[in-house]
Formats: sequence, C-alpha cells, structure tokens
Amino acid sequence: MFRALRHPNYRRWAVADFVSVTGAWMQNLALNWYVLTETGSPGLLGLSLLFQTLPGVLLASWSGALADRWPAKRIIFVTQSLHGLLALVLAACAFLDGPLAGVYAIALVSGVVSVFDGPALGRFGAQLVAREDLSNALGLGSILSSGGRILGMGLAGALVAVTGVPLLFVLNGLSFIAVLVAIARVRDDQLYPLATSDAARTGVKAGLKYVLGHRPLVVMFLLSFVLSCLGRNYQVTMAAMANGPLGAGASGYSTLSVVFAVGTVVGGLVAAAFRQLTLSLLLFAAMITSALQFVSGASGTIWQFAAIMFPIAIGAVVLDTATSTRIQLDTDEDMRGRVLAAKAMVTAASGAVGGPLLGWLSELSGPGWALEVAGIVTVLATGVAWLAFARMPERRALPARSRWARLAEVAPVPQPARPATAGAAAS
Repeated sequence: MFRALRHPNYRRWAVADFVSVTGAWMQNLALNWYVLTETGSPGLLGLSLLFQTLPGVLLASWSGALADRWPAKRIIFVTQSLHGLLALVLAACAFLDGPLAGVYAIALVSGVVSVFDGPALGRFGAQLVAREDLSNALGLGSILSSGGRILGMGLAGALVAVTGVPLLFVLNGLSFIAVLVAIARVRDDQLYPLATSDAARTGVKAGLKYVLGHRPLVVMFLLSFVLSCLGRNYQVTMAAMANGPLGAGASGYSTLSVVFAVGTVVGGLVAAAFRQLTLSLLLFAAMITSALQFVSGASGTIWQFAAIMFPIAIGAVVLDTATSTRIQLDTDEDMRGRVLAAKAMVTAASGAVGGPLLGWLSELSGPGWALEVAGIVTVLATGVAWLAFARMPERRALPARSRWARLAEVAPVPQPARPATAGAAAS
C-alpha cells in the first residue's frame, strides 16, 4: 500500500505537497464563503469557479506541449511561486474590502497559472517513482491531498469566524515556501526519465491528433466531462445545501467539508491498496457515486446528507485515481504532458459549465432538486460509456484478461535503468 514511499524524491515531495494542499483548502473554503456571504448568490459563487477554470479550456493544449518539451521541475518552480504571490494579493484584496471584480480577476489569473502547472506536475510526479509504482503514488497522493483537505478545512472552519478570510489567504501563500524548498531538494540523479517525442510528434497539433485518434481515450474524456460537470462540483452543492434546506450555515458547511475530506482519505487508502486500478473498477465507482448523488438530494438533515457524502467521497477518489492511472499508463509516454493537458482541458470545461449550472439550478429550483437531476444524468452517462467501451473493435481485440483492465494496448516502453540511489534514505 505504501510502496511509492521507497523513492526518496517522492518522500521529499510528499511532505511539501501535504503542507501546500492544507493551505490551498483553507483558501478554497475562505474564498467560497467570502463570495457567498458577500453576494448571497450560489450563482455568483459558481461564476468565481468559472473564472478559475475557463483558462484551462483555452490554453491547455499549449501547456501540455510545453510540459513535454521543457524540464517539468523548472516549470513548476515558476508556477508554484506565482500561486503563492497570488494568494497574498487575494489576502490584500479581502483585507481592504476590494470590489468583487478584483476577486474574479485574481481567480482568472490563478486559473491561467494552474493551466501550465497541471501537466508539468503530472510529468514531474511520474518522474519521482518507477512506472510500476505510479498508480500507488497517485493513490498515496490522494491520501495526502485528503489529509491536507481535512486539516485545511478544519483550521479554516475554526479560524474564519475569529480572524476573517484574509488570514487564511496569507497562510496559503506562505505554504508555498515548503513547496519551493522541496523542489530545490529533489535530486535530478534520482528522477526516472520519461520518453520524449521525435520531431514528427512534437507540438500542439501532433498532441491533438493523437488524442482525437484514440477512441477509448475520447470516450473516457467525455465521461469525465459529464461526471465532473454534474457529479463533482461539491463546493457549490454542499455550500448551497448548508446555506439552504439544511439550515446549517458556515459551521455546517465546514462540517460537511470535513466529512467529505475524511471520506477521501479512506478512498485514497482503498485506491492505494489495489494492485491495479482497472477500467471496470473505474466504471463501477462512477455508477455508485452517481446513484448516491441522486439519493443525497432528498436529505432532510445535515447528518443524513453527511452520511451519503462520505461514501460518495470514497468512490470519487477511487474514480479519479483510476482515471489518472489509466490515461497515463494506457497512452504513449512521449505524449504524457499533452494527454494530461487534454484531461485538464476537460476538467476545466466541466468546471466552467458545471459550477454556474449547478449554482443556478440550486438557486432556481433548490439544491436538492439539482442533485437529483445531476445524479440521473451521470448514471445514464456512465451506462452509455460502458456500452461504448464494450463495442469498440480495438478493445474487443484485447486479450480477455486485460479487456476490462486497461483502455487500450500500448507499445512497450523501454524502461530506463533504476537510479542507483532510489532506495537510499532521503537526504
């Protein structure tokens, strides 16, 4: 379950990642609650998410090509530094009670930085561990993210009523110091190099051609779009339910966020425990979480809603980790950055559509009804994707033992020699 920790570079990065995620979730709760209380509108809360995700729709292709060409370590040092600075600017804006337009502008710039951050982080993470340990590293990464989310949400819930939101933004900005130190400490001689493209396969055009020509990958992305759009915008729906029919207020929203985060820790442990995160596991997780989302819309108390959110969180992490594993291991290695960029584009597009859509649905007809409609749509989408995978000729040609384990067959990748110091203790 913890085999990725034998790699010293991964251990160095994991500690800093936990600190940074804690700060990020403190900021997420503060920002969501700040916009909601300033405006009283779930729709305008969804609009803030739109500004964060819209750049990913427009710029992801170029960010992936850059990640496949430039050293990932160099890129993420720049992007993580910018994230820290933006958090401090956001703190100043909130402290001075600046206009909401300023908050939206910062969200937009942060979204641009995140576009170039994501694919580079994906390639960088894949270089910290051997190929056979990648799925485990992703599972452990989910645990660290979930643990940071629990701590961040818990601290934010305790501090926001006492200190206000500006301090939470400041703490997030300071957390990036740990990230920059960890990047500097990662040893290049212990990185696992990834394959690179020849001249004919470099650039944005070659990446788009590869992704669009990979039918199983296209179906996976279409399913991910629907699930992320209608089934994964819990920041909007939990806030709307807490502030609306459940009547739980800020403390209730914080409680729901912590319960959800605990579920994601369990989900990370479940994902890390699997030897393989298969396509069939991914589809089962999608179907179960979608059905539970439908049920959650009828909750009458915060504890009923929290009880349903907990297994949804477990399934969501298994689903996300399985998706990330399959799109990386079942595609060509030299296209890794551009495939991850395409995934980021899908996620950004789903956030750009789903955040405002669920916000307005919650405002017009109630958050419970919005959850029920979204649950029905995501169940149907999962069923359609399952049928499409079953009928693809290239998938029917796979050996029976791997037909529902992987998306598609890939050419063998020459494996680089294992770094001589990979088992050494972290310096």
